[in-house]
Amino acid sequence: MAASPAPALAPTHPATAPRTPQRSRRPRLGWLALVTSHRAHARAGRHATGLPPLTAPRTTRLLSPAATPAVVAHRGNSSVAPQNTLAALEAACRAGADAVEIDVRLSADGVPLVLHDDSVDATTDGTGLVAALSAERLRELDAGAWFSPAFAGQRVPTFDDVLALLARHPRTDLLLELKDTWPPDAVRSLTEAIVAAGFAERVLVQSFWPDTVAALRDAAPHLPRGLLVAYEPGGLLAVCAGLGVVACNPSARMVATDPGLVARLQAAGLRVMVWTENDPAAWAALCGAGGGPAVDAIITDRPDHLAGWLAGVRTARTAPAPRAGAGPG
Repeated sequence: MAASPAPALAPTHPATAPRTPQRSRRPRLGWLALVTSHRAHARAGRHATGLPPLTAPRTTRLLSPAATPAVVAHRGNSSVAPQNTLAALEAACRAGADAVEIDVRLSADGVPLVLHDDSVDATTDGTGLVAALSAERLRELDAGAWFSPAFAGQRVPTFDDVLALLARHPRTDLLLELKDTWPPDAVRSLTEAIVAAGFAERVLVQSFWPDTVAALRDAAPHLPRGLLVAYEPGGLLAVCAGLGVVACNPSARMVATDPGLVARLQAAGLRVMVWTENDPAAWAALCGAGGGPAVDAIITDRPDHLAGWLAGVRTARTAPAPRAGAGPG
C-alpha cells in the first residue's frame, strides 16, 4: 500500500525514510489481469453464487465499533524503522498502534515472507525477484541498512516470525495483505498457521486480487477478509458480496476525490480502512470533520503521531462544555 497522494493504479513507497526506495510500476499486463479479475467477480456477485458478507468476530480492534478510527501501522512504524521488518513492527506495537499492516509474498520454495515489492532490490542488499529466490537466500539478505546504518542486520521476516512477535503484544492486531495471486494450497497453509497460532480473532486478511480473496473465502470462511482497491471497478459492491468480505479498503486518494465512497461502502455493511494517510488535515476529514462519515481505520506510516492526534480528538470530544455566562476571572 502507498502513501497519498499516489497514482490511482501504481502504488509507490511513502517518502518517510532517510532513503526512499524506488520501485518500478506494475507492468500494464498485471493491471489488465486485475481489472479482468474484478469484472469476473462482479458478474458472479450479481447471481446466486455470490456469498453474503460474513458476520466477523468482534474481538479484534479492526472490527470493533469505536469512537475514533483504529490506528494501523503501515508496514510497521515505517517512519522510524525499515518497513516490514521486526524492528518496524516492534516500534508500532510500542507506539500504541491498534494493528500492524504487513505484506506477504511466497518464496521460490513456497515460504511466506514479509516483503512489499516483487523484487528485493529496493529494500535489501540483494537483487532479484522474491518468487525466484529460496527462503534461505531471502533470510540471508540485509533488510535494514538501506534505511539507516543503525538497522544494518535486520532480516526479511517470515510470517511465523511476525506471529511470534505479535504473540508478545496481545493488544496489537494484524492486517495481513497477500500480494498478487496465491494458489489455493498456499492460502490453506497460511490460514492453518493463523488458526494454529491463535490469531483467528486478531487478523483480517486482504488482497487487491479478487482471486486471492476468493481462495481465502474457500480455504477459511471463518476468517474475516478484506478487498483492497486502488480504483473503483464496475460492480464493486457485487464483487464484495460475492467474496464475502467484511471490509473494502480504498486509497486515501479515492476517498478524497469521491466524498460519497465511504458512505456507500458502509451502507452496504462494509468497514472502510483507508490507506495510506500521513497528513493530520486529512486525518480530520477521515474522522468526519467535514460532515461525512468517519472511516473505520486509518493506515499510516506514522502510527505514533496518529495515536497521539486521536487521543487529542477524544479528549476534546469528552471535555465538559463551558458553563453559560462563565468567563475569565
